Amino acid sequence: MRTVVAFVRLVSAAVLVGAALAQSRSKPLQPHPAAVANTHPPGEVDRPELVPFIVADPAKLPGIVVDETAATLVGKWQYSTHTPPYVGLGYLHDMKDGKGEKSVTFTPNLPRAGRYEVCLAHCYNVRRATNAPVTIRHADGETKLRINQQEEPPHGRLWRTLGTFRFATGTNGWVRISNEGTAGKVVIADAVQFLPQ
Repeated sequence: MRTVVAFVRLVSAAVLVGAALAQSRSKPLQPHPAAVANTHPPGEVDRPELVPFIVADPAKLPGIVVDETAATLVGKWQYSTHTPPYVGLGYLHDMKDGKGEKSVTFTPNLPRAGRYEVCLAHCYNVRRATNAPVTIRHADGETKLRINQQEEPPHGRLWRTLGTFRFATGTNGWVRISNEGTAGKVVIADAVQFLPQ
């Protein structure tokens, strides 16, 4: 019986991944219209050894991925490609100003209710915030975390697991990164991944 249940879960997860990939392939990535343009020329990076970890096409990732190109921005955020790795076209940063007035909200359209592992993508270096506020809105309420964006994410040098949460179908859940309480440091917003469990 356990084998049958595990197989059904595996098939369900594969169907979800297929639907997410089809949806993301139908929309080519365009820079977020509300974001300030990147000031770095192509190929100018501070960590060349991390370029191979860039994921240029979010559609190639498992689960449901919400890139910054589809996020809701509050305040002015700027594109950059200076510090790899990142997902898609690049990542957003808060320009180290307007502290407490800026946020980026990633809202997935989940095809079914259930438990999802939530992973956050961000590049890392000493200029980043050590206490970037992250809020996860899920079916059981809200969970608030502080993320050290100076630390290397453990998954592919890009992804950090925020936890596993129960979500309803549709667009009721979200993940929000803000820059409150991060004076003197840069906050990064790149992508959020929802992996069905």
